[in-house]
Amino acid sequence: MQLEIKSFCFNAFQENTFVVSDSQKNCVIIDPGCYEKHEEELLERYITENGLTPLALLNTHGHIDHVLGNHFVINTFDVPFYMHIDELTTWRSVESYARVYGFEKYVPSAEPTDILLENQVLHFGEISFEVFHTPGHSPGHIVYYNPENRFVINGDVLFRGSFGRVDLPGGDLNTLKTSIFDVMFQLPDETRVFCGHGEPTHIADEKRDNYILTF
Repeated sequence: MQLEIKSFCFNAFQENTFVVSDSQKNCVIIDPGCYEKHEEELLERYITENGLTPLALLNTHGHIDHVLGNHFVINTFDVPFYMHIDELTTWRSVESYARVYGFEKYVPSAEPTDILLENQVLHFGEISFEVFHTPGHSPGHIVYYNPENRFVINGDVLFRGSFGRVDLPGGDLNTLKTSIFDVMFQLPDETRVFCGHGEPTHIADEKRDNYILTF
């Protein structure tokens, strides 16, 4: 079943927010980074004008730039909230440092309604994802893989020619390398990788050119 993937670049970190929708007009919202009013309006307008019904909020991880819009999405669309169990501490800490990064208006959302574990399969209408645990950038980072359409929403694990930073609390280079080589690089070469920042890429390109290969 063909799925539509819409991306938005939000907040000062230029974070990519994704809306994945199916032919029945169901959708999921992944890593909502909307913070300013106009960003919230842009996301809501896209969903409303396309007649979409949001079924879930999914986070790849809990860093501030990926969760700024969680409260807005949950309150606006009344959807369940999914996060990996090992990421709860990272996500809960955002409130303590949001002001330091200039996000004085940050409002934490309610706790996740659904706690994810490794190798779960999620279904939302015609949308399905295999959940893979990919720590290293953060302890409970996960990616959402759709084999039918050959794409993965990969947060901050891989970038085009680069990879997620490991100098934040809970980050570790060797752990991230393991996630990249043992999880991401095991996906089919043609898999399209939608990144948390920057342009999409493909697994084959990153296996050939990524900077992680030089370490």
